[in-house]
Amino acid sequence: MGMNESIAWEGKGLIGVVHLQPLPGSPRYRGSMKEICAAAVVDAQAYEEGGAQGLMIENFGDLPFTRGAVAPETVAAMAVAAESIRTAGVQLPLGFNVLRNDASSALALAAACGGVFLRVNVHTGAVEADQGIIQGEACTTLRKRAALCPEVQVWADVLVKHAVPIGDLGIEETARDTFHRGLADALIVSGVATGAATGVDDLRRVKGACPEAPLLVGSGARADNVGELLEYADGLIVASSLKVDGVLANPVDVKRVRDLRKAMG
Repeated sequence: MGMNESIAWEGKGLIGVVHLQPLPGSPRYRGSMKEICAAAVVDAQAYEEGGAQGLMIENFGDLPFTRGAVAPETVAAMAVAAESIRTAGVQLPLGFNVLRNDASSALALAAACGGVFLRVNVHTGAVEADQGIIQGEACTTLRKRAALCPEVQVWADVLVKHAVPIGDLGIEETARDTFHRGLADALIVSGVATGAATGVDDLRRVKGACPEAPLLVGSGARADNVGELLEYADGLIVASSLKVDGVLANPVDVKRVRDLRKAMG
């Protein structure tokens, strides 16, 4: 896939998302980091046992998300969760996505926790989302990475889900800007929302615009559609379809991970 040694794989890659429960400081936090870490470990182990090649840790339960920097307690909690996964013996490469768009905190987590990549929802350009206007900070992100952890990869969304772009560059030009001007290491294409199928035509257009860029599916991958997605994509970032009964709030189902891995060939 053209990734560095720490996140390289043969063939097509599968990255499982660890959806953390609401963290300290968020409205739905239930008061127990121990429970949050235990659930994170169970999901991480299920992904590893099922054949995933990497994990992405995400503060998924922290609704409503901020459009700017998250609070210090969020970063601290995510570090504790990541360390609990490592302490439990899970060896998969780790990445971080700090929602909604806190790349600086994701870099800090990667540097402190031995992470090898981060996902940035808005790396270049600007979007309108439920958090308001979110602007890409590629300049800041790349400079901070150079100073803090130059080996960590930046995986950037192209026209991210749960948002609409400001302006009408189109998906090809947005992809080119993200890769060539934003210097992202890989591009991510998603559907319109969490779990929504990624459009095969969108993947085709981004691959055509940036054929040398590693390309990942960011939402909606399932065992029954993976063949057409991987015609253009180099890997998958998956959570929703791998949960028990396909229900987002449930734990990860090892059998579903295995079935998807098998469908990937």
